[in-house]
Amino acid sequence: MKTYRADLHIHSCLSPCGELEMSPRAIVERSLEQGLDIIALCDHNSAENTGAAVKAGEEKGLFVFPGMEINSVEEIHTLALFETEEQALAMQGAVYAVLEGENRPRVFGDQVAVNERDEVEGFNDRLLIGSAKMDIHTLVEKIHALGGLAIASHVDRPSYSILSQLGYIPKDLALDALELSRDAPLDFLKSVRGLTGGTGVVRSSDAHRLEDLGTAVSIFHMEGPALRELKYAFTNYEGRSVEVI
Repeated sequence: MKTYRADLHIHSCLSPCGELEMSPRAIVERSLEQGLDIIALCDHNSAENTGAAVKAGEEKGLFVFPGMEINSVEEIHTLALFETEEQALAMQGAVYAVLEGENRPRVFGDQVAVNERDEVEGFNDRLLIGSAKMDIHTLVEKIHALGGLAIASHVDRPSYSILSQLGYIPKDLALDALELSRDAPLDFLKSVRGLTGGTGVVRSSDAHRLEDLGTAVSIFHMEGPALRELKYAFTNYEGRSVEVI
């Protein structure tokens, strides 16, 4: 097995709350400076910058999973990680179909789509900060149907988490992992593991600024940087594992 330092929750300048400095190339360069081997780009309700991040990562030697952070109708944030940009864009299409509203840049910030050279290609006018009209069960099922992994975002936070919104984790909800925020005390990990029922636990930075990248990581022991290997690590399959630090 090989060891990988991973930050699986990073926002780019496409997210309304992401700083404009968070271009795909800058994210890749900063991640390498922080000693990361794997990252996932997960903008709010959109995957438009994932292709640029993947290409920038390939050029610089960083593995990038294309992803999204999707807000369900219950206001639950869930990470959706995919193997390919095409899968992520298919998920984006499903979300866009049930995402209402128009962005107000002066209130929520610009939503900038860029390429791998950090050239601006346009501005997303959708209300990416909003919630998709899709319940959490349907959302997780759709992520899996497209070949992705579903990770409950920052379960320790008092808002926009599955615990804050529902108060519990439904036993019939097929999550692949639960995410701790970078501020969650390790004592909280014990209580989370009591809720997982075999579901994996990760910690990520949820970075919206370059300085936050890599401030929370998970250490994966697996054969290589692939979505299947992440899933194996979450379930401790044949020697794979993940450490939360």
